[in-house]
Amino acid sequence: MTRIHCIFAAAAAAAASAALCGCSAVLSARESQQGAAAAAEGRVLDPVPADLSGATLQDLVAFAVSNRPSVVSSRLGVEDARLQLKQIASDAPLASTTPWNAADVSARIGYSETSPSAHFENLGRTRKGKMTGSLSLDLLLWDAGRNSARVRAQTENVIAAELSLVQEGYTVFEEVSVRYFALLQEEALREVAVSNLAQYAEHLERAKDMLELGEAKNLDVLRAELDLAESREALVAASNSVTVAGANLMAALGIDISRGDYLQVLGERGVMLEELSRRLPETAGTSREMFDFARTNAPSMRIARAKLRAASADVDYAIADLMPSFSASLSMNWTDPLWYWRWGLDAVQSVFTGWRKTSAVERATVALESAKNSVDALEQDLSRKIEIAIAERDNAKIAEQTAADSLASAKENLETVKAQFEVGDASRVEFSEAVSSFAAAQGNMVKAFYRGQSAEAYLYGLAGIDPVYVQ
Repeated sequence: MTRIHCIFAAAAAAAASAALCGCSAVLSARESQQGAAAAAEGRVLDPVPADLSGATLQDLVAFAVSNRPSVVSSRLGVEDARLQLKQIASDAPLASTTPWNAADVSARIGYSETSPSAHFENLGRTRKGKMTGSLSLDLLLWDAGRNSARVRAQTENVIAAELSLVQEGYTVFEEVSVRYFALLQEEALREVAVSNLAQYAEHLERAKDMLELGEAKNLDVLRAELDLAESREALVAASNSVTVAGANLMAALGIDISRGDYLQVLGERGVMLEELSRRLPETAGTSREMFDFARTNAPSMRIARAKLRAASADVDYAIADLMPSFSASLSMNWTDPLWYWRWGLDAVQSVFTGWRKTSAVERATVALESAKNSVDALEQDLSRKIEIAIAERDNAKIAEQTAADSLASAKENLETVKAQFEVGDASRVEFSEAVSSFAAAQGNMVKAFYRGQSAEAYLYGLAGIDPVYVQ
């Protein structure tokens, strides 16, 4: 077997292998089409009930990361970016790190019939048929760095896509955490309303007993009934707020109502007003320290810098596109019963294209400057957000301590007024105000605590800090 025959035998084997890979890709595509058919036609599949009862914040975040459509879209974006890189690498020249991609092999086979020259009425009488075939090999030798520049640019785009997936993970973490804390807060405030209702119900019974003994007036009983009615209204409002918070958390988890409402999915959680549990530890550091960390670790900054590097590679490509390229070709042809082969070398250089290629260099340079400006603008915006987030975190800590002091004072005041009311030294107005103040202090304590937890969750996502959970 001659060298040419060996070359074409290898090319035929490569073509067969490529055909098998193509079949695999087609099968995968058909499976995806079948999977998308239900959504495309609007058919509703049987929902799978979700059960997250007893789940911790870490469990809820992990569930959301696996089920949120936005995360799935980001994953598909990464896969698409990698496939684009694979496509670009398939056009690499011989003078590259992947020379095996420089070859482009194609095969053709056909059959044709022709009639000899004749008058119109005799055209269909005699025909001559022949089989033809060809196998050709095109080889890109050198492209002045075009392909390597495209590979570098797309590699940075792949990195940006992967970082976008990471950023989406932080976004999901923040949304789930904030809405989880909102649900815990509303459930705690509902418990405050339940406790407040019990206080007023007890007060009403006491007022009725004192009225029978002649130690109270009818106005005292009416006022106690009004306080009880208002506390019931507050409990209804608090329960409605819990339902809204639960629905918001379900949306953050990526669960729709067909899989159950928030009570069916999450179950009941025991609420202890005396001891609010932290789910996220407190962060430390000043605004400057946090910004220095975030500017190199925040996914948004890392994405912007990857796009800046991609823009620089695009400039390299535009400059390389001004240079010539070299290629070679080799083909084996058959026209029954004869064979012949052909080879050649090509050099291509654009002489005049209406300044299109030089304009492309200028546009790529402008895009590079724009990407650099985007990095600077994003750093400034990140600095502002970090400063505000740190202030919110620190203010929440102060508010929590202040609320704790106020709660202790309100509790002591309520106990004192209760004791005085029993012996007639405190009026019904003083008792009502003491109960109201205690309930308000409890509510402020709950809000301050979960305000701090939400501030920590936002800061984690903003700065790109890996979440740490307190179980």
